Amino acid sequence: MFHLGWFTNYMTPAWNKPWAGNAGRTWANGDFYLDMARQLDRAGFDFVMLEDSTALSDTYGGTFEAELRQMVRAPKHDPVPLVPLLAHVTRGLGVVATCSTSFYPPYLLARTMSTLDHLTNGRAGWNIVTSAGSAAAQNFGMEDLPPHDERYEIAEEFATLVEQLWDSWEPDALRVDHDTDTYVDHEKVHRIDFRGKHFASRGPLNTLPGPQGRPVMLQAGGSPVGRAFAARHADAVVAIPKGIEAMRAYREDMSRLAVEAGRDPEAVKVFYIVSPIVAETHEEALARRDRLYGLESERLERRLLLMSGGDLDLSRFPLDEPLPAIAAASTNGSQSILQTFLDRAQGKTLREAAVGDQTESLELVGTPDAVAGEMAEVMAEVGGDGFLVYSGSGQLTRRYITEICDGLVPELQRRGLTRTEYASPLLRDNLLAF
Repeated sequence: MFHLGWFTNYMTPAWNKPWAGNAGRTWANGDFYLDMARQLDRAGFDFVMLEDSTALSDTYGGTFEAELRQMVRAPKHDPVPLVPLLAHVTRGLGVVATCSTSFYPPYLLARTMSTLDHLTNGRAGWNIVTSAGSAAAQNFGMEDLPPHDERYEIAEEFATLVEQLWDSWEPDALRVDHDTDTYVDHEKVHRIDFRGKHFASRGPLNTLPGPQGRPVMLQAGGSPVGRAFAARHADAVVAIPKGIEAMRAYREDMSRLAVEAGRDPEAVKVFYIVSPIVAETHEEALARRDRLYGLESERLERRLLLMSGGDLDLSRFPLDEPLPAIAAASTNGSQSILQTFLDRAQGKTLREAAVGDQTESLELVGTPDAVAGEMAEVMAEVGGDGFLVYSGSGQLTRRYITEICDGLVPELQRRGLTRTEYASPLLRDNLLAF
């Protein structure tokens, strides 16, 4: 068996595509995402992961125009308040919010996530990110963010401190003993007196320990330093290696790194990003893919916008010429994603590279039965743990969610590949169930 997650944003879903309904005007009230969560819960998904970022970039072309027209990074709302709402309308679905180590104080993050773990009855998770780009930094009163590897150094200390804060209460500290009039055993609540290079905290938390003790931790480990960080801290890793060979190599590398970190590799789940497109026939699925992705000009601009960030503006390069040599490490953006794009762009014009670039690990297009069979074969081949379904906000509709939950997932369940019911009320236990 393998696991399923869903990757989305608390931002505008498709608004100008067929079957978009009125979501373009109403999404901010949360109803679209409540409907989504109910369907994912019914289909047995492990979790929905709510991505986030905190800046509107004008890097591409020096203006906000394309960013807002294509809805690449905005409008976008804070996912944290959405978490308990989604949990309230579901039974087993985990809800994972993205919070940046670049801007949250560690104590506030630890306290917020512990509170969310209570409000979700043990189904909360934290997607750990380090922010990138000067625009985000300037929103928080900074001139720029530290370089890539230093951001991970900060994140390492941040995560270590947060874990210590979560552990500052022993699991049985809560007594509620009427005979001795003892609510909390004070001897089981401890200061941590953490002092590092970047952070310090006296501790303990002033919140009760959550149902999971530590909320589940996710991380998108792409660069070498990111993978090593994920191996030390993450319960699940979001990955986007392109193709079966790269997917297998990624799983093997994560297993090696987990062992080096003193962890059981089976406790670090790897989720590969995919965007399945299913229909009644293979031909209709191909046609739907072409309609879903829209015009070449739209795909081209959107991909260039996604790759432009930090201090790199791809709009300044000729579309029908090869890209000049660019080192991803020379930018202060998301280096692993950019490096993958640059590697695939070798020998191509910028137009060819952008239009043909996959935003998922592999393309899955066909009937529900055929796609389910391909997913089974791929998972057996690469040795991963699950798939993270992603549909960018420009393609996300209630219809697409239904096609996956009521079309593809029943075929996976019929083959015994995904769960038909949750084994536990806790997200971590469901991740470790197989």
